[in-house]
Amino acid sequence: MNSMRRQERGEGRIGCILTLLVLIVVGALALKIVPVLYADNGLANYAEELCSRAGVQAGPALEQQLRAKAAELEIPEALVKGAMVLRVEGDRQAGTCHVTLKFTRKIDLFGAYTLPIEVDKTISRPYMDVR
Repeated sequence: MNSMRRQERGEGRIGCILTLLVLIVVGALALKIVPVLYADNGLANYAEELCSRAGVQAGPALEQQLRAKAAELEIPEALVKGAMVLRVEGDRQAGTCHVTLKFTRKIDLFGAYTLPIEVDKTISRPYMDVR
């Protein structure tokens, strides 16, 4: 019985090492990808928030705020002309605000692969001036 136990010792080490390697790789990829997705989502949420304020502020001011948020979130691809389009339809009392976000971000995965993350969102929100 004792000799059988000696033969069993250490058999699980390879599986444990492989599992740790997989977890390390997944963790490293998550550290590269998650912040980019979080920033993109933050920009889209901010665009929705801006649309609800379109009755209070003018279109150029809203677009300037959206560009400032993209710069704050460090999304240079969104600052390229045509990547973010803000359009307000209606008057100051009521209307609809449309924001189109269309750009591609490239994430370098340790020089082995470049992952393109495409953002293609259209946000349309009605607004009313509540004064």
